[in-house]
Amino acid sequence: MEKKKKFEMPHTYIIIFFVILFAAVLTMFIPLGTYETREVTYMQGTEEKTRTVIDPDSFQYVLDENGDRVTKVAPLFGTEDFGGQGILNYVFEGLTVGDKNGTAVGIIAFILVVGGAFGIVLRTGAVESGIMQVIAKTKGREILLIPLLITLFSLGGAVFGMGEESLPFVMILVPMFIALGYDAVVGVMCSYVATQIGFGSSWMNPFSLAVAQGVAEVPVLSGAPFRIVMWVFFTGLTIAFTMKYAQAIHKNPQKSVAYESDQYYREDFKSKEKQDVPFTLGHKLVLLTIVATIAWTIWGVIGQGYYIPEIASQFFVMGLVAGLIGVAFRLNDMKLNDIARAFDRGAADLLGAAICVGMAQGILIVLGGTDATSPTVLNTILHSIGEGMKNFPPMLSAWAMYVFQSVFNFFVVSGSGQAALTMPIMAPLSDIVGVTRQVAVLAFQLGDGFTNFIVPTSGCLMGALAAARLDWGRWAKFQIKFQAVLFVCSSVVVILAVLVGLS
Repeated sequence: MEKKKKFEMPHTYIIIFFVILFAAVLTMFIPLGTYETREVTYMQGTEEKTRTVIDPDSFQYVLDENGDRVTKVAPLFGTEDFGGQGILNYVFEGLTVGDKNGTAVGIIAFILVVGGAFGIVLRTGAVESGIMQVIAKTKGREILLIPLLITLFSLGGAVFGMGEESLPFVMILVPMFIALGYDAVVGVMCSYVATQIGFGSSWMNPFSLAVAQGVAEVPVLSGAPFRIVMWVFFTGLTIAFTMKYAQAIHKNPQKSVAYESDQYYREDFKSKEKQDVPFTLGHKLVLLTIVATIAWTIWGVIGQGYYIPEIASQFFVMGLVAGLIGVAFRLNDMKLNDIARAFDRGAADLLGAAICVGMAQGILIVLGGTDATSPTVLNTILHSIGEGMKNFPPMLSAWAMYVFQSVFNFFVVSGSGQAALTMPIMAPLSDIVGVTRQVAVLAFQLGDGFTNFIVPTSGCLMGALAAARLDWGRWAKFQIKFQAVLFVCSSVVVILAVLVGLS
């Protein structure tokens, strides 16, 4: 009897390729549009900030000499009139777009440097030794790590917009939770996902909420009481959902979507359990180096405005110091050349995630990019959605704004970037449909934050999944249930904000 073939989830590269093709089809039918931009200033504490945003009343279709709307079909390969970019060179163009401060090139470099640094840390064996100590000391109480970690990481997302900074922790928490009898999903939920829950429900995030409120011309960081309650609710919801899932996996590990990919860690720890794994002074110094780097990073982000280039350098220093400690104390028989080999191996482990970041940028390239002043398909989509909402009743308009921001986040994952593009349209639109601008900001905030851990165009998500050895298809199979819960709860929160007149 012939065995029935099991459905295999497409690889992330395949998924992105088909999205690229879909984007190319859109260019055949959607005409190009442009906006003009203007400068807006707003106060954040005692500091005046300036942001370039679109002028919502300046939209124009690009017309040919006959007055007809122009479409520019994406070519197979880059042509001069398409900026040298096309469908089949989306990988190279996506990998080379932007600069070091947060766009593709910067995120790719960050992922590779952090991966290399943690490759050195893992080579010392300190993380494994530390995990074995945690297992010994939390026997029977390991489930309590989940609410503790989710609360801390959610707080990081809410207070200083933690996101990329969570990637190194994924490399530590995933093997730890697998060793405790859970899976990689729990590790990602307790780190990266928790930061985005805090990011999306924050009352003081300077990189997303403050920008959106400044652009919408409402007091920056206003509406804090409502949002603090919202943060407590969504953080609690994430804890409850994760603990329920973790308990189910603890009873039956084969239920996990990550069961096959977790086998690498399970076999590694099974071999360690039979050994008397040492926990020496050298191991303690390496772990102390990690803790010191975390404190240094928090200080840098909050106090000095550090971002991707500086944080990458901080973690590189961590890897270098950990490697020198490993050589000095002969941890895992480390020699000087092992530092370089471990860095190489660690970076290689995250190479797939780095390539995904570039590929995802290719989607925007095919649609024409995010420059509001250039003729793009994305500008026309943005304008059409805004016009379509004008006749909706208040509650439906607020909910539609939330849905739109959730979908738009697929194309523009950056919180501040999305705020600059969408809030100049959504803020005056809220005046027309009869909801407050604060509600429009709330819709943006929830839509932007909570989809960050499902869209395959997010460089941070792909980095976290690569660190967890988990492909996007399997992750999405689990995550879609949580997204459904968040969608319902977020919809209720937005409607409640309309009813109470959040301002």
